[in-house]
Amino acid sequence: MNTPALQAKAASARDLPGPEFSRSADDLPVARVGDLVFAMVSGRDGQHFLVSAWRVARPLSELKRDDFYSHHGAVADETEFQARMFEQAEHSRELRALARPTVRMNCSTPWGPSQGATVYAEGIVSHTTAGHGGFKLCNECNVKIHPMLRCAGGWYEEDAAWAAIALAYPNLFTGYERKCADRTIRDSWPDAWEAIFGRPLAPGESHEKDRRAFEREHAGDWIVISALRSEQHAGMTEVIATIGGVRATDEERRYLVPSDEYEVGRFRFVIEPARHAAYDGSSSFINWQARVISPSIRSVPAFFCSAWRRRGERPATISIAFTGRSRAGPNEERSPRRRKPARTSGAGRGGRAPTNSCFRITSSGSASNGERKSLP
Repeated sequence: MNTPALQAKAASARDLPGPEFSRSADDLPVARVGDLVFAMVSGRDGQHFLVSAWRVARPLSELKRDDFYSHHGAVADETEFQARMFEQAEHSRELRALARPTVRMNCSTPWGPSQGATVYAEGIVSHTTAGHGGFKLCNECNVKIHPMLRCAGGWYEEDAAWAAIALAYPNLFTGYERKCADRTIRDSWPDAWEAIFGRPLAPGESHEKDRRAFEREHAGDWIVISALRSEQHAGMTEVIATIGGVRATDEERRYLVPSDEYEVGRFRFVIEPARHAAYDGSSSFINWQARVISPSIRSVPAFFCSAWRRRGERPATISIAFTGRSRAGPNEERSPRRRKPARTSGAGRGGRAPTNSCFRITSSGSASNGERKSLP
């Protein structure tokens, strides 16, 4: 469960009347809540983020940015930072009142062997593993989960699915956890939230519902699926766009967008044909530098592309001939197993392998001249 205070750590917090505020050695707003210390750090474009560390005993005024290692999302300003600290203090007090015991359970979970367990109630246990974690509900407890959010096996991962448990058993969670659960369900399963609470979610109240609206509105527009700074045009970003942002399509276009204008935003960047110029010149994208023409070949090995770049060439046509060592497709007959081909002249130890031992690649119409070339 992703909340700013790790459950096992926050439960051991000292019973303080409220958060302690100060400035760090590098002039960051910092606070102490029980055994946790927090800081507001600056990011790009004037953004700020909440970070924390556990059991740092030094005075707040001696702390530095490198002392903090956990990230808890964005905060608008120092006023919001202080409000979050008071909320965290209340969260810690409620955790102490819930007194969730931590135990060892030798069991397997969908995320690996359990390395620790926190008992929320009889039949409701939260497990941690080496890489992930989540809840296990017994059958009797699981039937109380709303059908639109229920997991058949009783396992609920900690990133999002856990919120269904907080909704069904609010007395087992703190006020802050219930707030996070409500936000998670609105963002992830807006249809379920609307069915449960009997009202539609307005724009801005659900990330998933807003994403669907964005995709409907721009279903016929060119939407960027890949972008990088152009090596050929200073101050421009070269982008690849498809209709509706669909990736499984052969219809792609490239555009040049001013770099100071290219901002992905909440979802994706939408091309405005009247303002953003279509581009068909030299590309910084590897797969546009060496396009595969043969329909039976899906990609070109990266080292061939690197070889062309070193030679300053850009093939117009590429053909690759496999000689029986590639795996046959589902509708193709497998080639009979061949003996290892005998070495040819000059192919001894340290020499070049025979051309037909694996595959042969040729290019024609390179950017430097019109001669047909063969790469080893």
